[in-house]
Amino acid sequence: MDARALGYGGVTKVHRLTGMSRRRIYQGLHELEAEPFPADRSRRAGGGRKKVTVKQPNVAVELDKLIEPSTRGHPETTLRWTTKNLRDLARILVKKGYQISHVTVRKLLKGLGYSLQANSKTREGETHEDRDQQFEYINNQATEFIAAGDPVVSVDTKKKELVGNYKNNGREWQMGKQPVEVNMHDFPDKNLGKAIPYGVYDIGQNEGWVNVGITRDTAAFATESLRRWWWNLGRYKYPHAKKLLITADSGGSNARRSRLWKKELQQFSDEAGLEITVCHFPPGTSKWNKIEHRLFCHISMNWRGRPLVNLETIINLIGSTKTKTGLKVYAMIDKNDYPKGVKVSDQEFSLLNLRPHEFHGEWNYTIKPCQ
Repeated sequence: MDARALGYGGVTKVHRLTGMSRRRIYQGLHELEAEPFPADRSRRAGGGRKKVTVKQPNVAVELDKLIEPSTRGHPETTLRWTTKNLRDLARILVKKGYQISHVTVRKLLKGLGYSLQANSKTREGETHEDRDQQFEYINNQATEFIAAGDPVVSVDTKKKELVGNYKNNGREWQMGKQPVEVNMHDFPDKNLGKAIPYGVYDIGQNEGWVNVGITRDTAAFATESLRRWWWNLGRYKYPHAKKLLITADSGGSNARRSRLWKKELQQFSDEAGLEITVCHFPPGTSKWNKIEHRLFCHISMNWRGRPLVNLETIINLIGSTKTKTGLKVYAMIDKNDYPKGVKVSDQEFSLLNLRPHEFHGEWNYTIKPCQ
C-alpha cells in the first residue's frame, strides 16, 4: 500500500526502508490489483501444498505394483486388500525415490480400493462341475412344490452345544462390571452332556422346528426330527399335502450315501403317507443351505452371551427366537437313544420304494409309500 501511495519510485523507497525484495513488493501490488479474495477460503484456488499424486504422478501405480504379488482375492473385484504393513510400504517407496509417509500410503490404498479385512470362511474345497446346475434344479423343484401348496423344508444339524455353566460367545447388556460368571474350563459335564439341535426350516411358512437330542447325531435322529416336525406342526400347516421336498447337505446324519437315512425316510413316508423328494446340495456347498441363514444364525444371536445351563434354557431360548420378517421357532427335547453303527443290508435296501431322478440320481431321489 505504501509503495503505491508514494507513486513513482515508491517500490525503491519501500525496498530501502524495509529491506524487502523488489520481487516480493511487486507481487504484493499485483495481488492488491487482483479480484477481491473470497471470504470463505483461506487461500486462492490452486494454492497450498500440491497432492503427492500431482507432484509424483507415478507413486500410485508404483504402490499398486508393489502390493499386487501379495494381493488376495480376484483381481477384477472392486474390493481388494493387502497384508503388507503401511510403514514397510512407505519405506520401500522412499528407497525407490519417492517422498511419502505411511499416512499418505494409507490414503492411497483406500483410493485404490484396498481395505483391512479378516479371513472369511467361504471356501470348502473343490467344487463339482454340475454345482450350478444342481442349484438350479433344487430351485425349480422348490418352486414347483410351493406353487402346488406342498411343503419344502431345509434340514441340518446345528453345532453341538455344551450344557452347563459354560461361556457362550457373544455379549449382552448387563450392569457395568458385573459379567455373568461361568466355569473357567470347558470340560463336559457327565451328567448334563451336550445338546444336539437338529433343525427343520419350513421355507414357505418361514417357521423353524428344532429337535434337541442328547445322545448322538445319526440318520435315525435326523428322521425322527422330521417326523416330530410333521406330526406336531407340518400336517396342520399342510392338511392336504401328499408330497414333501427336503433340501439337505451331502454329508452328516442326512448324507446322500447313508442307507440308514433312506431306510428311515421310507418308514416316515409309510407312516405319513407322503411322497418324499430329497435334493442334496453338491459337496462343498453346505454354507448355502437356507437353514443356516434363515434359522440357525438367528438362534445363535438370540442366545449369545448366555450360558446354556440346562436343556430347559436351551429350549426356551430357541423357542423365543424371532425376527422382523416373522420367523417363528418351535423346539422340543428328544431324550431317545440313537446308537451308532446301525447297518442296512442289501436285501433291506432293495425293498425301499426309492426312485433316483434322471439328473444326478445320487443327489436327487424320491421315496414313495410302500402301501
